[in-house]
Amino acid sequence: MAMSGGSDDGAPMIDMNMTPLIDVLLVLLIMFIITIPVATHAVNIDLPQPNPTPPEVIVEPDKNKLIVTQTDEILWNGNPINEGQLVTLLQQTLTITPEPELQFEPEALASYESSARVLNIIKASGVTAFGFVGNERYRTFGSIQ
Repeated sequence: MAMSGGSDDGAPMIDMNMTPLIDVLLVLLIMFIITIPVATHAVNIDLPQPNPTPPEVIVEPDKNKLIVTQTDEILWNGNPINEGQLVTLLQQTLTITPEPELQFEPEALASYESSARVLNIIKASGVTAFGFVGNERYRTFGSIQ
């Protein structure tokens, strides 16, 4: 029985030596990875421009409180409303000078979907006096009550 591991008759080797090819490909791969720019993730937020001259008389604007409950109910200053009424109320607040501050306070167990939907309505309305309130209650993890 003859073994086919090598050629004893002096014939040239038919198989290509793959080692140099693999070495070149690995070097090219490493160079390609090094030259790729670092991906940066950015969240673009439109911030209001500062007013260089503050008004002489500071008027405290009204504050409207918007709450999303754990039962997906929207409360405007304690009164239940639907999304259509929310759009109307936000449009009305934009006509008031100075614009009333909108305080958004979702309850601890309110659904993320409802809160995100309300935030999208607020963003689409163009409200500029907006703030999150009540976050200090959740300062430590696991303190949701």
